[in-house]
Amino acid sequence: MSVKDTLTAKLADKFAPVFLDVIDESNQHFGHAGWREGGETHFRVRIATRHFDGMSRVAQHRAVMDALDAELKGPVHALAIDVLPVGGPHQ
Repeated sequence: MSVKDTLTAKLADKFAPVFLDVIDESNQHFGHAGWREGGETHFRVRIATRHFDGMSRVAQHRAVMDALDAELKGPVHALAIDVLPVGGPHQ
């Protein structure tokens, strides 16, 4: 299973999002710290879930990072997190 697929599966299982997009942005970081041949080092997560209702932005980000702890300690060098409103337009 690819790193992207692992991230997607873990987030889907943990948060049951109404919207989830995991984007491999590794090609944008060629030559930067943590970049490796083949990519799968730098990701952006776009997620909308009721699980985050009432949580601060910091708590939302911590929840995502906790869910992906093993990957952040391993193959993932950088993770950008965009928490989107449930019911909002998601592109």
